[in-house]
Amino acid sequence: MATAAPPVQKTTIPFWRDTRILAVLFQVLFVIIVVGVLWFFYTTMMAGLRQANLLPSFAFLSQPASFSIGESVIAYDPSNTYGYALLIGVLNTIRVAVAGVILATIIGIMLGISRLSENWLLRNVATVYVEIVRNVPLLLQLFMWLALTQTFPRQQDSISIFGLIYLHNRGVTMAWPETGSDFGAWVPWLWLGLLAGIAFYVVRRIQFARRDRPGVAMPQAFLLAGAVVTIGYLFVGLTKGEWPLTLSVPELERFNFVGGIGLTPGFAALLIGLVIYTSVFIGEIVRSGIQAVNKGQREAARALGLTPGQTLRLVIFPQALRIMIPPMTSQYLNLTKNSSLAVAVGYPDLFSIAGTTLNQTGQTVPVIMMVMAAYLTVSLVTSLFMNWYNKRIQLVER
Repeated sequence: MATAAPPVQKTTIPFWRDTRILAVLFQVLFVIIVVGVLWFFYTTMMAGLRQANLLPSFAFLSQPASFSIGESVIAYDPSNTYGYALLIGVLNTIRVAVAGVILATIIGIMLGISRLSENWLLRNVATVYVEIVRNVPLLLQLFMWLALTQTFPRQQDSISIFGLIYLHNRGVTMAWPETGSDFGAWVPWLWLGLLAGIAFYVVRRIQFARRDRPGVAMPQAFLLAGAVVTIGYLFVGLTKGEWPLTLSVPELERFNFVGGIGLTPGFAALLIGLVIYTSVFIGEIVRSGIQAVNKGQREAARALGLTPGQTLRLVIFPQALRIMIPPMTSQYLNLTKNSSLAVAVGYPDLFSIAGTTLNQTGQTVPVIMMVMAAYLTVSLVTSLFMNWYNKRIQLVER
């Protein structure tokens, strides 16, 4: 008769030797230590501020700023509040960041392609440009551009570039598009054009989703809508004698330019410095992205009879873009954060206006917190947009 096997006895592990329990305990202990350290710094800071009678408060935001701002996107007066002045700083920062990102991307793409050019002169000029610019500190470059703008002649003897851009000791004056006096008559047609463009985009996306050929014609209704919008534009232009946008060309009068748009020396130096410096790193990203594409892709494009330009535009660059987007996002964020160096060249960005505000109010902690929140918001919005675009162009396996 078979005997039953003895029951297996489970060994109980003491809790001080159980790795799962120890892992949880160590994490709880770490959180307690971090919170304790932060609480110590907070209580110490509050005690010091209380002793100096400078307890944090946001009430100063509703008080008159009483200081002037040399350059602003929207109208500003010293009688406006500190909150409004900080808003001017945010808009000025966004202004230079957006313009800098666009220009740096354009120059960086051209620079990256030039470094891979078969033309000996173009390739070596681009290489020298990269090696010089990226090894010189950005702050030093900003000082150089500011000093250069101050060597320009006076307005009466401005350096003219094709009659559209004038360089002088007060900055840069350039032609700029502006709305006509009868712009309101164009608004309905602009909305119709926008809706027609959106409808065309949606239809094309549906066609591609259904694996239709790229050359499939649009539905007749959208062709008719496009014709109506075009005829409406021409009709309004002929009857009113104006177009929605006209190019305002600056003209020199006795002492100042009239028309166009003016850039102060501080803004011009900051924008040029940020663009030149950041475009070098974007150019290297573009070059490495193009070189990362398999050589067989070029050979296949040549076998199909594509020209070098078509190969780069239709085959190489779309594939390299998937590699370039993540590091380019970092460069866009760096450009936005480096704009805080504007205080060195006299451009009133967020950091510069915040410095004046905290000197006058003594509310260092609230002002610094607001500046950090503003830069964090701009950086997160940029990251979200670039991550969304990166996800859109990624290869998706079926």
